[in-house]
Amino acid sequence: MNFGKVIDIFTKNQSIWIYGIQMTLLLAFVGTLIGLVIGLLLGCIRAIKVEPRDSVILKIFKKCGHYFVNIYVWLFRGTPMMVQAVFFYYLLKPILDWDVVTAGITIVSINTGAYMAEIIRSGIQAVDNGQIEGARSIGMTSPQTMFSIVLPQAIKNSFPAIGNEFIVNIKDSSMLNVIGLVELFFQTRSVAGSNMLFAETYFITAVIYLILTSVTTLLLGWVERRMNLPKTTGPSSSTIPNMNREVSGNE
Repeated sequence: MNFGKVIDIFTKNQSIWIYGIQMTLLLAFVGTLIGLVIGLLLGCIRAIKVEPRDSVILKIFKKCGHYFVNIYVWLFRGTPMMVQAVFFYYLLKPILDWDVVTAGITIVSINTGAYMAEIIRSGIQAVDNGQIEGARSIGMTSPQTMFSIVLPQAIKNSFPAIGNEFIVNIKDSSMLNVIGLVELFFQTRSVAGSNMLFAETYFITAVIYLILTSVTTLLLGWVERRMNLPKTTGPSSSTIPNMNREVSGNE
């Protein structure tokens, strides 16, 4: 491989690489964010327990919710994103008349949501039941307990796995080139097809992906360390109940 040609290819096609990077980051960031929202909703539904004191209607409602989430997770975790992209894009194109960017973000989001649902569910289950019982004992309702006590800790416990999904989406966005979405891999194919220097061109792309994922890993690690810092402001810990005991949770 000629590294002189690598530099020459990159110099001549900087604008193409930059556009591809921007689109890749857009897909990964927005898709992960929307996927997290979907995962929070589905994870909460899946974590809801069917209790003996529930009415028959409520039991049916909860079980239907569990079945829906199970099927959603099974379907989108069990099929490749590339297949999902082709299927949903061409299936809904006549109905929605959507562009490839909207379709790409939607596909990344619903795919990520299936993984996020499992991540959030495991994070919720990692929260100590004693904290939930303590919240109930001071008069908090189930929604208050979930949103004020459980979910904040579940997200914190699951943050490494959530960050990993973002990194995965940076790489997996390359699969969306099958529907003609102009992201980093699509741009690479265009450049390589014009200069016929495949090794040199794809080497540039590999280095770019490596830089993107490495920088993202460093930033996520910094955020994770900040999240684990003890609070230095607010009421003294001696004046409020200890409702934030650290619990480790894995996917």
